[in-house]
Amino acid sequence: MSNHIEQRTISALVQDKPGVLARIAGLFRRRGFNIASLTVGRSEQEGLSRMTFVVEGAQEAVLKVSAQLDKLVDIVDVKDITESNIVWRELALIKVNANSATRSKVLEIANIFRVNIVDIGVESLTMEISGGKQKIDSLIELLKQFGVKETLRTGRIATLRGTLIEGEEDGVFQSEKDNDNNFITPTYESGSV
Repeated sequence: MSNHIEQRTISALVQDKPGVLARIAGLFRRRGFNIASLTVGRSEQEGLSRMTFVVEGAQEAVLKVSAQLDKLVDIVDVKDITESNIVWRELALIKVNANSATRSKVLEIANIFRVNIVDIGVESLTMEISGGKQKIDSLIELLKQFGVKETLRTGRIATLRGTLIEGEEDGVFQSEKDNDNNFITPTYESGSV
């Protein structure tokens, strides 16, 4: 078994009832997986929630995580979407020091990153940003010169991209085919645009 640490993105539809998250976390703990990111919220179906996990662990073991999750009673559907064509985002709220002397500089940075200002106080400003991890990390790094008071992040949320070819499943990379004209999965990481 390889000791190489790998990250996998897992999407699960689960029963919306107490204790489900604890059972899932227990499975990850027993298998030695680290949950790098976890988001959960009500889904489009009554009584069900959708969870997105980014799980880290030994390569061989992490490849089997969705099959292990599928055995839990409260799991309705689970998919490892790591190698699929997905769209994903993270969301962050960042509260930064911004007084009358620095506010215009902070707002200029916010404008460059296309963030939403959601609160302005006498000595602070709170912004909302969505995008990839690197984009959010870069904004936080630039804001450190002013003093970041608080950062709250959701972690990754993800869904399969809709197909562009009639009859194909969502999440298939349509742009790359093998010699037999079958769609293939590229080796690069998909993500947000």
